[in-house]
Amino acid sequence: MERNRSVSRGWRMADAATRPSRRAAGAAGLRAEVTDAIVQAALTELTEGGYARMSMDAVARRAGVGKAAIYRRWASKEPLVLDLLTRLADQAVPLPNTGTLREDVTRFVAYASALRADLGAIRILADLTAEATRNRPFAEAIHTIAEQPRRAAAARLLQRAVQRGELPADLDVDLATDCLVGLAYLRPLTPWQPAEPIDTDTRARLVEVIMAGLRACRH
Repeated sequence: MERNRSVSRGWRMADAATRPSRRAAGAAGLRAEVTDAIVQAALTELTEGGYARMSMDAVARRAGVGKAAIYRRWASKEPLVLDLLTRLADQAVPLPNTGTLREDVTRFVAYASALRADLGAIRILADLTAEATRNRPFAEAIHTIAEQPRRAAAARLLQRAVQRGELPADLDVDLATDCLVGLAYLRPLTPWQPAEPIDTDTRARLVEVIMAGLRACRH
């Protein structure tokens, strides 16, 4: 139960800043508090039971609304879950801009460590990844919503470092992005056991490894 409260608290705190600009069809004028209640209920249902077991009836009961309120916002379960994924992905895509590559990488690693330690978020991501293996449109949507933004954020971080002269002008941005994202999210993500947050000393050494790797990613 504690994991669900933890995910819910993080979701609520970040929601105002990370709410996606894309809105559900016909959502203009709908009551924001009802939308928020549905989002929280759907998030909890997804965390506790997974995508396959999640139903609109269960979401409506948990949110204390009629199903019509959900369908006015989302046409079916799939777009509702993809909207949840968009919100979660927005929280999980850091784009530090501190003015130095080392501090940007340090914060990127810190964000990744916090995400790995969130069991609820990891269960959701693992469950939706499994669903994507059976559903090609779902897989394409996850790639667009979750994977591409994370890589794009990393690439922008690296390109700024090139402009500042902190990385070589002939940087292989794709390879460097693999290095940054891959090493920052290094520890395995499993739906049953969260990774321990990286301690300060280990995080500092990981940043040094990433910095060395980035400088080697040249064409």
